[in-house]
Amino acid sequence: MDLNDLLDRIERSYDAIPRVAGGRVEHIGPFELFIRQGPGWPWYARPRLGTTDVTIADVEAVLRRQRELDLPESIEWVLDVTPSLLDAIPPRLTVTRAPLMVLDPAALPDPDPRAVMLSVDADDFVVSHQLCGAVAAVAFAPAEPVADHTAPVAPVAGPAQRDAAVRPVSPEMIEVVTADLRSGRVAEAAVIDPVDGIVACGSYQSALGGAEIVGVATLPSHRRRGLGAAVSAVLARHALSHGNELVLLSAADETVARVYARIGFRRVGTAGIAAPGEH
Repeated sequence: MDLNDLLDRIERSYDAIPRVAGGRVEHIGPFELFIRQGPGWPWYARPRLGTTDVTIADVEAVLRRQRELDLPESIEWVLDVTPSLLDAIPPRLTVTRAPLMVLDPAALPDPDPRAVMLSVDADDFVVSHQLCGAVAAVAFAPAEPVADHTAPVAPVAGPAQRDAAVRPVSPEMIEVVTADLRSGRVAEAAVIDPVDGIVACGSYQSALGGAEIVGVATLPSHRRRGLGAAVSAVLARHALSHGNELVLLSAADETVARVYARIGFRRVGTAGIAAPGEH
């Protein structure tokens, strides 16, 4: 398909993923505000399918509604589809421009045995899920500023920091996670080191034959070993084998995009993510 058709397909998958997961949708001007029912990470607002023009007033209206519902101020969109939204984001929000990438299945490398899919039926699934959450918490934690170059260098965060970051998961949340995994809409993968245990994780969420790989994280102590790529590749292969024709992701930056390019992902556009953050 040509680029416009591909971007339209991506937009429809993005729009459908929260809907098939049971999210409530509020229509606010040109936006759809997705509201999670029950426990789990909060969703975001997106421009309604077909939207091209967005004003500052439109953006402030949806952000105001998120604040009323005690939700994070968060908007996600494809810049190539709705470029007018970029100029309407207020200065208090930071916009991340993430390379939007789609898998070329023919370029997907052979399976990397270090990465495995997690099974909801495994006896240790709950523990594995908790550890994956801790890996992500450590991997995505903001870097500590260096105040004095003569100060002792802090140890690189690894398994000990992961274990300290483990948090209990409520029975209600486990019920949601297991239901999502059994539905086939969601899948999780990990790299399990024989000594250090789970050191890298990721997942995908899917709808309308499109699967988005999300949350790929590696402990800082285990980076530069291709583990994030291994997790992403096993997720991509699983998504294709389970009926998804399109596998996509948003890379954190250009450096990360080059890692994904090595396992068959090709850039097709730019995803915009507006949220509070440092400028």
